[in-house]
Amino acid sequence: MFTFLLVLLTIVAILMTGIILLQKSEGSGMSGSSAASMLGGVLTGAAAGNFLTRLTAWLATIFFVLCALLALVASKTDIANQQSSLRSEIVQQSGDTVQSAIPGAVGTESETATETTTTDAPAE
Repeated sequence: MFTFLLVLLTIVAILMTGIILLQKSEGSGMSGSSAASMLGGVLTGAAAGNFLTRLTAWLATIFFVLCALLALVASKTDIANQQSSLRSEIVQQSGDTVQSAIPGAVGTESETATETTTTDAPAE
């Protein structure tokens, strides 16, 4: 479900970007004669601008709804649980690394090396 919504969001974002670039800016744009020729003469002048504006509004609405759905699905699925288990595993590994780096900690190499040198030395 999450992957499907993510792909759909990507498609909507690409479509919205293209439609926004087609709109008429202050001086010129593709919603004028160029858009009319691309769309086969069906939309001309103001009708093309009006259509592109409405299409942009619909795509923006769909975009925001998909974003909200993605956030909802991500919080309800195992993705959050997988991340927290991974996070706890990383914290546990980093805790083991920190403990082994402390001199004199139980089970470290420095402690076992000290014990072997004291027992191997001749008694005086």
